[in-house]
Amino acid sequence: MPPSPRRVEVLVVGGGQAGLAAGYHLRRAKADFVILDAQDQPGGAWRHAWPSLRLFSPAQYSSLPGRMMPAPAGGGSPSAADTVAYLADYEQRYGLPIVRPVRVRAVRRGGDHLTVQTDAGTWQARAVISATGTWWRPFIPHYPGIGDFEGRQLHTAGYTGPEPLRGERVVIVGGANSAAQILAEVSTVANTTWTTLRPPRLLPDEVDGRALFDLATRRARSADAAGIGDLGDIVAVPPVREARERGALKAEPMFTRLTATGVAWADGTELACETIIWCTGFRPALGHLAPLRLRGHDGLIPTEGTRSLGEPRLHLLGYGDWTGPASATLIGAARSAKTCVTDVLRQLGS
Repeated sequence: MPPSPRRVEVLVVGGGQAGLAAGYHLRRAKADFVILDAQDQPGGAWRHAWPSLRLFSPAQYSSLPGRMMPAPAGGGSPSAADTVAYLADYEQRYGLPIVRPVRVRAVRRGGDHLTVQTDAGTWQARAVISATGTWWRPFIPHYPGIGDFEGRQLHTAGYTGPEPLRGERVVIVGGANSAAQILAEVSTVANTTWTTLRPPRLLPDEVDGRALFDLATRRARSADAAGIGDLGDIVAVPPVREARERGALKAEPMFTRLTATGVAWADGTELACETIIWCTGFRPALGHLAPLRLRGHDGLIPTEGTRSLGEPRLHLLGYGDWTGPASATLIGAARSAKTCVTDVLRQLGS
């Protein structure tokens, strides 16, 4: 006989920044909960980021609830490694009940509960908070000839640093922060070409990621989001400013197709390269929720705040603006988690 399902009031799927923020508020409320994390160590997706990645804001504005992120010893914005260390300390400091590595296979309806099937057994919960993020679903747009290119194609998620690209001709695709940061360091060792759908826009040097979060918050609260101004897309962290000063941030229009040896534009211009780096974003990792059949025509799950409209016992946390202003960032996840947990506990009558 298979073991009986384990029962819990609230089950959180994912032990990254959003899951930990939810755990903090559940712990404060003395809720009966567990966090299931597919990773074998703390740190969530930050464990897999390239070493030179920097947050867009200082540590004091990149923290989860209750515990300030320490400022880096050398100053500046925290690195990916700094963030991993912070998250590991955070979950230990608050004694969060994390079970890892556990991969959630499916969430299904089960009468008065949701059934969560994993590779380590089955759980039953009165409420589920899905906080799996987006890192695990890198997105590469389809362009004609993408299968014909004989060189190397990387996505942001697979980029590990510039050294393997030394001396190569590299095309970097994308107009946001990851593209700018990767371009800044790859351009020091390789011949780079930056291609974007529209001209990239850097924020003023004195403006950091806090301004982007505030802008996202105002948009979420406004009935007329179209009337709110736009600051730009790219935070000018020190490596990006340095690249700008040496002229490496010049962007070309987006190519229209790939060839066996490179990329080509509509006017017939071709460019040979050995590597293409796609800094083209991610999609929400929602495969475990497929049995609930909740996705809308846009591929997202319709929500009110973080609560699923089609299954109110399910909450989605940390996937971006559609589940809370800038909720894919540390500060955004921290603020959305409080609202999410308050709603969950209200539903449960706690």
